[in-house]
Parts: sequence; C-alpha cells; structure tokens
Amino acid sequence: MTDVPPSAQRPDSTPLEPRPVASVVIPAYDEGRVIARCLTALAAPGAPPLEIVVAANGCTDDTVAVARTFPGVRVLDIATPSKANALTEGDAAAHVFPRIFLDADIELGPGALEGMIAALTTDEALVAAPSVRFATDDCSWGVRRFYEVYRETPYVRSGLIGLGVYALSAAGRARFAEFPRLQADDLFIQRLFSPRERVTSPGHFVVRAPRDLRNLLKVRTRIARGNAELAATTVDEVARNGDADFSSTTGSTSRALLDIVRRRPLMAPGVAIYAGVVGVARRRAASDAGRTTGTVWHRDDSTR
Repeated sequence: MTDVPPSAQRPDSTPLEPRPVASVVIPAYDEGRVIARCLTALAAPGAPPLEIVVAANGCTDDTVAVARTFPGVRVLDIATPSKANALTEGDAAAHVFPRIFLDADIELGPGALEGMIAALTTDEALVAAPSVRFATDDCSWGVRRFYEVYRETPYVRSGLIGLGVYALSAAGRARFAEFPRLQADDLFIQRLFSPRERVTSPGHFVVRAPRDLRNLLKVRTRIARGNAELAATTVDEVARNGDADFSSTTGSTSRALLDIVRRRPLMAPGVAIYAGVVGVARRRAASDAGRTTGTVWHRDDSTR
C-alpha cells in the first residue's frame, strides 16, 4: 500500500510554511519611524519566503514594538546600542544562506531580493548588492549637486557593496569571524572581496539623501570616522583573507574628481561642494576621534 502524506490524510491540518530561501538581518537603533516600511517591503506579494531577524539595539523608541507586530519576524531586544554588536547577534540568530544585511531605512526595489538570492546561490565566496538610487527630490540644491558627483565616484561605480544593503554567500561569510567594532561595516565587507567576487545583482535599492547640507555633514562625518577606523585596522585583526586591503582611497577619489571636471565641466560646482563637504567631515571626524568622552554619533534625522 502506498504511504499517504499526513497532510493528505488530514485535509484540515495547517499547511507547512515554505522553507526560507534566505535570511535577512536588520540592525535597528531607534528606527520606529521607518522599520514598518522596511518590513512591509520584505513581505510584499510575491516576495520569496525569508527568515527575518530584527536586531534592535539600545532602542528608546517603539522600534521593538512595531517590529513585533509583523508575523514571523524574530526581534532581538539588545540593551547595548552598537551596530557591530547588533550585526553579530543578528547574524548568530540567523540560519539560512544567502544572508542579507539590511539597514532599516533602506527601501528595496522590485526584484532586488530575488536578484541577490539568485546571485549567491553558489558555493563560491561572493558578495552581492543591487544598484543604488539616491532619492534627492526633496533635498536642497547643494545636496543634489553632491549626489550627482557621488554617484560618479569609484566607490559607487566599481562593484558597490553596501550603503545599507549587502548579501553574503556561506563561503563569503566565512571570510571573517564576526563583525569588527567599526562604524564602516559596508566598506569593510566590500574590501574583503576582489572586484571579480563582487556582484551587482539585478534590481535596485533606494537611499533617501539628507535634505540639507547640515544633515549631510552629519552623515559624511560618521562615514569619515568609520573609514579612518578601517584604514587603521590590520587585516589579521578582522579578516581571514590576507588579500583584503583596508587602506585609504583618498588619492583615487581625488583623481576621479579631477576627471569628472575634465570630462563634464558643468559639474565643477558639484565637485567643489563634494570636496568641501568631505573635507569638513574629515576634520570633524578627526576632532571626534580626539575626544576622551567617547565617540560622537552623527545621524541624519531629516529622512526619519
């Protein structure tokens, strides 16, 4: 006699949930205003089945409560406010590869999830991210000019990984033990892999740009601080890949800016704004690093 599956024997039984095809880890610090938007996009009709872990860290708002309203989402309520620690704990709580690390304020466009998953269904050590789109419609003139230039820099154009979302295969995740105590986790991940190992997957994600130069300076100061920390880090401290290069890329960026002006003279005002913002941000980051009372966290609240 042919065995009959239990589900066929009991038509009134609850159907099994589909197995997740990827894990999504979302570090979240006081993201109550945007976390619902992020989680809603992951549960859109037709989205692949996912294991979702929200690593709420040091939250003083309703981030945890909002995230817990979404069925199937595992929420970690971590007392210490630390993105690196949140990434590490969220990663440890996840079980499936590919593993997608997603900032709570990032909006994934159609096909972005599927594109990352398809790109990393492999045994190779790979990292993937969709292409980026900067939402600047509500921004000041100076901010719009800054991002016109930023999207032409080598970091954005040459196998961009990060700016709020990246995905790792199992072999790619094996490149490092745990997330280092650095602010520049996106750049850290990008530098672990050679250009041929970085995949720009189908789809896109949206980064909402700060609305004014004051908030843009906050963001760029935090980035400058993280980049400086990473440049001062030795590979052996954080990576299992001796070929990783965490050195500064200031020289290549400067050459790229000069090339932009040469090829597109009308972008010269934007290049001047970009150089000015980055220069001020680096000085502020250096000043923050010299404080003895702890790290200053620079955050853009204009988009939240």
